[in-house]
Amino acid sequence: MPTLPWTIPNPATPNTQAFAMASRFEVRSAKDVPRFFLKSLSAWRQVRSAPGALGASLIAQPLKRTFFTLSAWEGRDALYAFARTEPHRGIMSGLRSTMRGSTFTFWELPVEELPLTWENAKRRLAEQARLDAAEDSSGR
Repeated sequence: MPTLPWTIPNPATPNTQAFAMASRFEVRSAKDVPRFFLKSLSAWRQVRSAPGALGASLIAQPLKRTFFTLSAWEGRDALYAFARTEPHRGIMSGLRSTMRGSTFTFWELPVEELPLTWENAKRRLAEQARLDAAEDSSGR
Protein backbone atom coordinates (compact mmCIF):
# COMPACT_ATOMS: atom_id res chain seq x y z
CA MET A 1 0.00 0.00 0.00
CA PRO A 2 1.94 3.07 -1.21
CA THR A 3 1.59 6.03 1.14
CA LEU A 4 2.98 9.46 0.43
CA PRO A 5 3.83 10.84 3.87
CA TRP A 6 2.55 14.08 5.35
CA THR A 7 4.26 16.92 3.52
CA ILE A 8 4.23 20.55 4.65
CA PRO A 9 4.13 22.96 1.68
CA ASN A 10 3.66 26.11 3.79
CA PRO A 11 4.23 26.71 7.50
CA ALA A 12 1.11 27.28 9.57
CA THR A 13 0.63 30.53 11.43
CA PRO A 14 0.51 29.70 15.16
CA ASN A 15 -2.78 30.08 17.03
CA THR A 16 -4.93 29.87 13.89
CA GLN A 17 -7.44 27.33 12.56
CA ALA A 18 -6.80 24.90 9.73
CA PHE A 19 -9.45 23.64 7.33
CA ALA A 20 -9.05 19.89 6.81
CA MET A 21 -10.32 17.62 4.08
CA ALA A 22 -10.20 13.85 3.72
CA SER A 23 -11.39 12.00 0.64
CA ARG A 24 -11.85 8.43 -0.47
CA PHE A 25 -12.09 7.49 -4.14
CA GLU A 26 -12.89 4.12 -5.66
CA VAL A 27 -12.41 3.59 -9.37
CA ARG A 28 -14.72 1.33 -11.38
CA SER A 29 -12.20 -1.21 -12.62
CA ALA A 30 -8.61 -2.34 -12.29
CA LYS A 31 -7.85 -0.90 -15.74
CA ASP A 32 -8.67 2.58 -14.38
CA VAL A 33 -6.13 2.31 -11.54
CA PRO A 34 -2.93 3.28 -13.41
CA ARG A 35 -4.53 6.38 -14.92
CA PHE A 36 -6.03 7.47 -11.61
CA PHE A 37 -2.73 6.86 -9.82
CA LEU A 38 -0.73 8.91 -12.35
CA LYS A 39 -3.25 11.76 -12.23
CA SER A 40 -3.20 11.72 -8.42
CA LEU A 41 0.59 12.13 -8.50
CA SER A 42 0.14 15.18 -10.72
CA ALA A 43 -2.29 16.67 -8.19
CA TRP A 44 0.16 15.75 -5.41
CA ARG A 45 2.90 17.77 -7.11
CA GLN A 46 0.47 20.68 -7.42
CA VAL A 47 -0.50 20.64 -3.73
CA ARG A 48 3.15 20.72 -2.72
CA SER A 49 3.38 24.28 -4.04
CA ALA A 50 -0.23 25.41 -3.57
CA PRO A 51 -0.81 28.69 -1.74
CA GLY A 52 -2.47 28.05 1.61
CA ALA A 53 -1.67 24.32 1.74
CA LEU A 54 -0.51 23.43 5.26
CA GLY A 55 -0.01 19.70 4.73
CA ALA A 56 -1.07 16.71 2.68
CA SER A 57 -0.77 12.94 2.43
CA LEU A 58 -2.00 10.28 0.00
CA ILE A 59 -2.68 6.57 0.32
CA ALA A 60 -3.02 4.40 -2.77
CA GLN A 61 -4.49 0.91 -2.52
CA PRO A 62 -4.31 -0.13 -6.18
CA LEU A 63 -5.40 -3.73 -5.63
CA LYS A 64 -8.56 -2.45 -3.91
CA ARG A 65 -8.99 0.29 -6.57
CA THR A 66 -9.12 2.80 -3.70
CA PHE A 67 -7.29 6.06 -3.06
CA PHE A 68 -7.35 8.39 -0.05
CA THR A 69 -6.26 12.00 0.27
CA LEU A 70 -5.76 14.03 3.42
CA SER A 71 -4.94 17.72 3.49
CA ALA A 72 -5.00 20.82 5.67
CA TRP A 73 -5.42 24.37 4.42
CA GLU A 74 -5.31 27.92 5.76
CA GLY A 75 -9.04 28.04 5.07
CA ARG A 76 -11.88 26.83 2.87
CA ASP A 77 -11.04 29.46 0.24
CA ALA A 78 -7.48 28.13 -0.15
CA LEU A 79 -8.76 24.58 -0.66
CA TYR A 80 -11.38 25.66 -3.20
CA ALA A 81 -8.85 27.82 -5.07
CA PHE A 82 -6.59 24.76 -5.35
CA ALA A 83 -9.49 22.62 -6.62
CA ARG A 84 -10.33 25.21 -9.33
CA THR A 85 -6.72 25.49 -10.53
CA GLU A 86 -5.14 23.35 -13.24
CA PRO A 87 -4.11 20.58 -13.27
CA HIS A 88 -6.47 19.62 -10.41
CA ARG A 89 -9.56 21.02 -12.12
CA GLY A 90 -8.94 19.04 -15.31
CA ILE A 91 -8.07 15.91 -13.35
CA MET A 92 -11.40 16.04 -11.50
CA SER A 93 -13.47 16.38 -14.65
CA GLY A 94 -11.33 13.94 -16.65
CA LEU A 95 -11.59 11.14 -14.08
CA ARG A 96 -15.28 11.54 -13.24
CA SER A 97 -16.34 8.75 -15.62
CA THR A 98 -13.92 6.27 -14.03
CA MET A 99 -15.28 6.77 -10.51
CA ARG A 100 -17.34 4.14 -8.76
CA GLY A 101 -17.77 6.25 -5.66
CA SER A 102 -16.26 8.98 -3.54
CA THR A 103 -16.60 10.37 -0.05
CA PHE A 104 -15.46 13.76 1.23
CA THR A 105 -15.37 15.10 4.76
CA PHE A 106 -14.30 18.48 6.09
CA TRP A 107 -13.53 19.87 9.53
CA GLU A 108 -11.66 22.64 11.30
CA LEU A 109 -8.95 22.26 13.91
CA PRO A 110 -6.23 24.31 15.61
CA VAL A 111 -3.02 24.28 13.57
CA GLU A 112 -1.25 22.99 16.66
CA GLU A 113 -3.04 19.64 16.05
CA LEU A 114 -1.28 19.18 12.70
CA PRO A 115 -0.18 16.88 11.19
CA LEU A 116 -3.48 15.15 10.59
CA THR A 117 -3.63 11.43 11.27
CA TRP A 118 -4.95 8.75 8.96
CA GLU A 119 -6.71 7.05 11.88
CA ASN A 120 -8.82 10.14 12.54
CA ALA A 121 -9.38 10.80 8.82
CA LYS A 122 -10.57 7.27 8.06
CA ARG A 123 -12.93 7.38 11.04
CA ARG A 124 -14.39 10.66 9.77
CA LEU A 125 -14.70 9.27 6.24
CA ALA A 126 -16.54 6.18 7.54
CA GLU A 127 -18.95 8.42 9.49
CA GLN A 128 -19.51 10.60 6.40
CA ALA A 129 -20.13 7.53 4.21
CA ARG A 130 -22.80 6.34 6.67
CA LEU A 131 -24.45 9.80 6.63
CA ASP A 132 -24.34 9.91 2.82
CA ALA A 133 -25.88 6.40 2.56
CA ALA A 134 -28.65 7.32 5.02
CA GLU A 135 -29.39 10.48 3.04
CA ASP A 136 -29.46 8.52 -0.25
CA SER A 137 -31.82 5.91 1.18
CA SER A 138 -34.20 8.59 2.43
CA GLY A 139 -34.52 9.94 -1.12
CA ARG A 140 -33.01 13.36 -0.54
